[in-house]
Amino acid sequence: MSGPIYLDHQATTPVDTRVLDAMLPFFSETFGNAASGSHPYGWAARAAVKRAREECAAILGAEPIDIVFTSGSTEGLNLALKGAATAYGRPGGHLVTAATEHPAVLDTARWLEAQGFRLTVLPVDRDGRIDLAELAAALADDTFAVALMAANNEIGTLHPIREIGALCRERGVLFVCDATQGVGKIPIDVTRDPVDVLSWSAHKMYGPKGAGALYVRNSDPHVRLDPLLHGGGHERGMRSGTLNVPGIVGLGAACRLAREELDEEAARLTRLRDRLWEGLSSGLDGVTRNGPATDRLPGNLNVSIAWCDGESLMLDLRDVVAVSSGSACHSTNLEPSHVLTAIGVEDLKNAAAIRFGLGRTTTEEQIDRVVEATVAAVTRLRELSPLYELARRRGEAT
Repeated sequence: MSGPIYLDHQATTPVDTRVLDAMLPFFSETFGNAASGSHPYGWAARAAVKRAREECAAILGAEPIDIVFTSGSTEGLNLALKGAATAYGRPGGHLVTAATEHPAVLDTARWLEAQGFRLTVLPVDRDGRIDLAELAAALADDTFAVALMAANNEIGTLHPIREIGALCRERGVLFVCDATQGVGKIPIDVTRDPVDVLSWSAHKMYGPKGAGALYVRNSDPHVRLDPLLHGGGHERGMRSGTLNVPGIVGLGAACRLAREELDEEAARLTRLRDRLWEGLSSGLDGVTRNGPATDRLPGNLNVSIAWCDGESLMLDLRDVVAVSSGSACHSTNLEPSHVLTAIGVEDLKNAAAIRFGLGRTTTEEQIDRVVEATVAAVTRLRELSPLYELARRRGEAT
């Protein structure tokens, strides 16, 4: 479709045409149920699922038996945490997570807390990083799992999953990792990164919505998860239900393409992201980068722009660029971003915060156009802002 430049790839990505081509036959031609073992339609579907499972395993350095197909990361993380709680957690057992996790983890953790489990939510620093010493100190004899993401969906912070996993392994605690923003964008290798359970979604990596996978380590050690869904014993008994064959095929194709193109695409997006930051920070005063300068997602840039109303800026830019507000209240609950609050971003009401999510279709020309439009829009809005005028009088703005 024609329209504004799309820079919201952390929210979702377009389905790559190569992925769509792989999926199409499985809607109306090779349409069998992968559980049907008595005729060619089922055999073909089962073979396609097998290939996709191999591709999903390959992007993690895993084995195909480690892969459990889901509808996406929300389901996968619910299965991981609730399934681990009942499989490993003693009554009143302990779970550790962090303040900047996605609601799929935080809401599930709080639900477990309401069921009688103990919960520790670790703070983070200004860049969104946990303190490994605080994590180690939080682990108790009854801790059954640590749930920490590979990459933050708002500010792009990368957690040191190898070190976290090593600490968990040493203490005999499961490490559950939300890698929704990481798979296909940063290298993840479970042969060297001791992750026990890891979740991701196809639609964050140019695959279809409604398809995802959960890596559940099958050996060294063997991980058990009690199922959320019963009724057929599919997916090693962890996730019953007829498999979404077209979606799974799309997920497999997306994993293959991402694995083949990861290094080159990560380098390209890093260059474009840095070009965007340099353009905004040189063209405007009062611009702050949220999250670390390095060790962040290649295509993520989250900025706060002082003395500028966020809602007005989003409206001004809506015909130029599609982005997400990084701090403004969510339309459903009118609460500011829990991630920006956790990292100590101040004055959320008097600053615009924007998350730019660059992706496979982003070009240098688009970045330059977005910089030009954003600088012009902020300049216009500040001229109307009494807060900016006050800041200029105080010498805080130029």
